[in-house]
Amino acid sequence: MFRRSSGILMHITSLPNPTGIGSFGKEAYDFVDFLKAAGQSYWQLLPIGPTGYGDSPYQSLSTFAGNVLLIDLEALKEKRLLEEADFKGLSFGSNLEKVDFTRVNENKLVLLRKAYEKGKTAYKREVDTFVEEHKEWLPDYALFMALKKAHDLKSWQEWPAKYRAREEVALEAARKKYEDEIRFWEFLQYIFFKQWHELKVYANKNNIEMIGDIPIYVAEDSSDVWSNPALFLLDRENKPVCVSGCPPDAFSATGQLWGNPIYNWDLMEEQSYVWWTKRIKASYELFDVVRIDHFRGFESYWSIPAGSKTAEKGEWIKGPEMKLFNAIKEQLGDLKIIAEDLGFLTQEVIDFKNASGYPGMKVLEFAFDSKEESDYLPHNYEQNCIVYTGTHDNDTVMGWFKNTNKADIEKAIEYLKLTKEEGYAWGFIRGAWSSVGVVAIAQMQDFLELDDTARMNIPSTIGNNWDWRMKPDQLTDTLTKRIYNMTKLYGRLDKNE
Repeated sequence: MFRRSSGILMHITSLPNPTGIGSFGKEAYDFVDFLKAAGQSYWQLLPIGPTGYGDSPYQSLSTFAGNVLLIDLEALKEKRLLEEADFKGLSFGSNLEKVDFTRVNENKLVLLRKAYEKGKTAYKREVDTFVEEHKEWLPDYALFMALKKAHDLKSWQEWPAKYRAREEVALEAARKKYEDEIRFWEFLQYIFFKQWHELKVYANKNNIEMIGDIPIYVAEDSSDVWSNPALFLLDRENKPVCVSGCPPDAFSATGQLWGNPIYNWDLMEEQSYVWWTKRIKASYELFDVVRIDHFRGFESYWSIPAGSKTAEKGEWIKGPEMKLFNAIKEQLGDLKIIAEDLGFLTQEVIDFKNASGYPGMKVLEFAFDSKEESDYLPHNYEQNCIVYTGTHDNDTVMGWFKNTNKADIEKAIEYLKLTKEEGYAWGFIRGAWSSVGVVAIAQMQDFLELDDTARMNIPSTIGNNWDWRMKPDQLTDTLTKRIYNMTKLYGRLDKNE
């Protein structure tokens, strides 16, 4: 379903913007123009759901809702929902290369509330229609957010028992008490989806497809778990019985403790995986292609007893495997899916991925272990794979050279014939673009030859992640032509070019 092509990984939040965080505004449209001029076919994003503690897009308050911090405020000014005077005295941070999430959260929400007050009557019909179209998740999400605000943003696990247990009398009383706050969150979702749709239409008209990202798990503190507790392995108090993570490996002696609730796969199978089908369908209303994070977890997943301090005492449990994806295919047809098949892979996982037919991922930064031969070396690639210089969880290429041992660096230099004249980051990009992999993708940071200060995320850490921003003047004509020429050289241009 993929043709030979290439793209760039660049999250919306990383776009330059005077309000401290990237949005669906002019800079996003400019980035589409840049992608087209550079001969690219894909714009890959991280998840665009509302973020909670730690600002991670992989720990979202909802798997269906959108992150309202991405709403373009200039568009609201044009619709007279905001005025220039509304911005007076508000600061979104002064660092053009980092998102100040604390200030952005506080001050952007101040402006969004003002926009709601001016628009709630005029847009009532449109919002009502939108709510009806998304009634399977939006009313619960809006109520969840209203209750969260009423309880000082605490996790729903710390709310009064009547709300935790979703007693209908209590919920109905809350719907009346917090009616305006509920409408506020419904209004913002209407604005989010409208702005996103307009941007996606523009991208598609310019032959740019949008690649989205689905985390395999959802956050415990999410409207998904709160409103569908039976779909997760919870006890009588709706506390997780077991949580997600990865076992100890060469990268971490104690493993990775993610802490997400584990799905009740038996019940999901009895229900013909309807929740997952709805989730995938919603993703394709937003994106053209979807990357599914931690794909191996559908074959077997690492289950850790709740309350554990590390991921060491877990166990492998069999997942739904192809039963889930056959059900999705039966309901939704063939979809363009990228299977994130990184990490510890058994033969069973490899067989499962091959049975799905989805292309897996190859990360060039993983290729140059001087102690052994690696499947990530380009001469070992199969055509049905997506090749990355690195992902959001990896260092930038220049950061890799700064932080990697000398023997591995020497192997990379020899294998890729790297020179300082070309630039080591560009040599890595050449390695990906020249490979047989059907699609090649690099982080924007690698095209800009940025070091480890531009790294997007260090796994299993909280703080100083997800905040990199591109400066306004970095998309130059020279850069555009260089990307275009490499894309043309290695046969990754659109056939119509």
